[in-house]
Amino acid sequence: MSNPGFPGCRTISQHLNDLKKENFSLKLRIYFLEEKIQQKFEESSDDVHRRNIELKVEVESLKNELEEKQQLLDKALSTAESLSNQNEAELQRHLADRQEEISHMQEILETKVQLLQEVQRQKHTITHIYKYPVTSSSSLELWKSCSMKMKTCLC
Repeated sequence: MSNPGFPGCRTISQHLNDLKKENFSLKLRIYFLEEKIQQKFEESSDDVHRRNIELKVEVESLKNELEEKQQLLDKALSTAESLSNQNEAELQRHLADRQEEISHMQEILETKVQLLQEVQRQKHTITHIYKYPVTSSSSLELWKSCSMKMKTCLC
């Protein structure tokens, strides 16, 4: 009663048992793979949380560092402005001093020029007196005055 093209009951039963074993083996394999995936997910989740905390700490640290550097920059800027203002004030003071010195020197030079001009006039007058001697006391006083002014100018 066995049909050569159709497998027997024993062969089918054996094949069915093999399929059940393979199914159990695959289910067991799926179970262990899912467990492994779950562990990796938990580990990676812990890593993600730990990394997130580390990054938050780093961000706060960098914010503090940035704030400190900003304060240092502000302080440096105010110091530079202060120094610039001090230098500018000092330059203005020096400029005013130099201008005052120049004005004083101009006054001295103008005075000397006036004295020289006066001496020249008196020299001319004295020369004229020697050419035409006058015995009056006013001429003599003029001559003494001129000679005194000439000595003053030459000094």
